[in-house]
Amino acid sequence: MIKKISYNRSKKNNILQIILIAGFIAVFSCSCGSSDSGSNSSSPGASNPSQKEVSMEKTKKVIPEDDEDPSIPREKGSRDNTPVCLVPVASGETVFGNEFATLDASHVSDGYVVIKYTGASPKVKLQITGPTSITYTYSLSTNAPIDEVFPLQCGNGEYTINVFENIEGTKYSLVFTQPVEVTLTDEFSPFLYPNQYVNFTASNKAVEKGSYLAYVCNNDLDVVSEVYNYMITHITYDHEEAQSVQSGYIPDVDEVLATRTGICLDYAALMTTMLRSQRIPTRMEIGYAGTAYHAWLSTYITDIGWVNGMIEFDGKDWSLMDPTFASNLQDEALKDFIGDGSNYSVKYIY
Repeated sequence: MIKKISYNRSKKNNILQIILIAGFIAVFSCSCGSSDSGSNSSSPGASNPSQKEVSMEKTKKVIPEDDEDPSIPREKGSRDNTPVCLVPVASGETVFGNEFATLDASHVSDGYVVIKYTGASPKVKLQITGPTSITYTYSLSTNAPIDEVFPLQCGNGEYTINVFENIEGTKYSLVFTQPVEVTLTDEFSPFLYPNQYVNFTASNKAVEKGSYLAYVCNNDLDVVSEVYNYMITHITYDHEEAQSVQSGYIPDVDEVLATRTGICLDYAALMTTMLRSQRIPTRMEIGYAGTAYHAWLSTYITDIGWVNGMIEFDGKDWSLMDPTFASNLQDEALKDFIGDGSNYSVKYIY
């Protein structure tokens, strides 16, 4: 089924101009963000962690691995560590579009859509609002028409997909809109597939590293622990980048792995890549850690369920699975902060 939708921008009632309220932009500082009171706004000019425009160039030094010495024996665990990287496709069975955008909804039952911007504006926003009424805002690529994958992470129900072109300043015009009904065949699919924010393929070094770490594991919990321990002992927090990160920044998981530095989004995206490619459903969650805008993870473990923001089990209690803070623990106060789930408030899930 292919549908072409004509959208006439000349009609006054088809124009939607939205003005960004100054101060809503949430750029990530040394703790991956300052408190922002408006990032859940439905305005395409309002920022959430996926809605960024200008990529920043990194000049980090690549650090060679020192933990894969072939002379050190590693005993194979009983769990199969073969990576499985699901591949989203725009197969063309169900397509909506006009001269500004194409939406391939052929695989909404797998928890994703593929969108391609085909207009001429240099600044374009995508908004997806699901059955939970939470609006997710993203930037679309405008350099050349390319397929981009976006998750349908809010469960079953109707999603509204809108594309906006920038008119000037913080004013946007709605150029494409389409409701899509979603019934997931597997509730975990949105948290296993890659997407614009957690982007990986089978060729990524991060996937290879996840397989290497999982080699010694006997079950999924072992994998989570191995990946977690690697992150907190090998990746260091980049305070300089956190202070200078610009709108447009999207994690590059292989670069984080090579340079061994990153901000909270880098930590979360790299760890999510390793776990998803090991068939472990993983949610990258964005929200507040206290008053700081932050990113962390939750995983689904068979026979346990969703381990919400937690990773380590000491025989009695779980501790929060937050690889950024855990790798920078210097005092008990910070450990206590991380160990108390009430300090974390989820706003977005990817």
